[in-house]
Amino acid sequence: MSLKWTDVLEIAIQLAESKPEIDPISVNFVDLRKWVMELPEFDDKPEHCGEKVLEAIQAHWIEERD
Repeated sequence: MSLKWTDVLEIAIQLAESKPEIDPISVNFVDLRKWVMELPEFDDKPEHCGEKVLEAIQAHWIEERD
């Protein structure tokens, strides 16, 4: 399975599992984008990511944590 930017829920789940020490509320988008691209299953072009995608990932990550 490869992850694309549109897989915001699965990305959020993987971030929650791989970075349990991180509070997603305080994450800046530069770090968030970098961490998503570092996920082992991530396979998409960096230019396909925008602020709305990062906001959606962050929102799902917050929900996963809670």
